[in-house]
Amino acid sequence: MSTPFVAVLMGSDSDLPTMQSTLNVLKGFGIRYEAKVTSAHRTPAATHAYVKDAEERGCKVFICAAGLAAHLAGAVAGITTRPVIGVPVDNGPLQGHDALLSTVMMPGGVPVATVAIGSAGAKNAGYLAAQMLAVGDDELAAAVKAERQKSAEAVQAKDAALQAKLAG
Repeated sequence: MSTPFVAVLMGSDSDLPTMQSTLNVLKGFGIRYEAKVTSAHRTPAATHAYVKDAEERGCKVFICAAGLAAHLAGAVAGITTRPVIGVPVDNGPLQGHDALLSTVMMPGGVPVATVAIGSAGAKNAGYLAAQMLAVGDDELAAAVKAERQKSAEAVQAKDAALQAKLAG
């Protein structure tokens, strides 16, 4: 059996600075991934072929980033029944608001889990993919839980520092 992985698809190579957050989260959890530039509009046949091939090779989650018309996540969701996470990229004249609507407004029965616009959404896409994979992987689930605890402790430390500063 092949090792499960996450496919991170970008509509353009210019999406990589945003999607680096996704890749960093996946790396941090030791989750295998493939990153690829493919377009729902300019290379639809290649996108379709990649999604089918990735499924056969063990892809468990697709993360799709695109700006402007942002049809990539929806196109991928139409091909696969694996979970698809859409990341609207914050570019163009509407700074990602058009991408958000294009990503989130899917017809019933063809879901795309849509995260926030830009880098925060890209980071959350990595965490969401980890949580999805953790459903069937207790070791990964423990790592996700530990990361969440570490994040909570960082907030508490910042509050303690603030309280000390205000009291002093």
